[in-house]
Amino acid sequence: MSYLFLNSISGGEIILVFLFILIFFGADKIPSFARTFGRAIRQMRDATQSIQDDIQSSANEVKKDFNKIQKDVEKETGELKDRFKDQTGL
Repeated sequence: MSYLFLNSISGGEIILVFLFILIFFGADKIPSFARTFGRAIRQMRDATQSIQDDIQSSANEVKKDFNKIQKDVEKETGELKDRFKDQTGL
């Protein structure tokens, strides 16, 4: 994962942001904000994984269908090839 946005933020700016959060919300609220933020990140990861699983299962179903069609076509062309050989004697 790329953290390009972190390259433009210096350590002093991060400390300033944390200091502002501490002053604005107070030390009592920060743990509850952190828990809420952690839960939100976890839900986002779960949703992302669910979407990836759905896409993968759909792709697998399409692949199975394609393989079945491919086998059917190969079977039919094999039968046609055998008939052609029988008729022409080649």
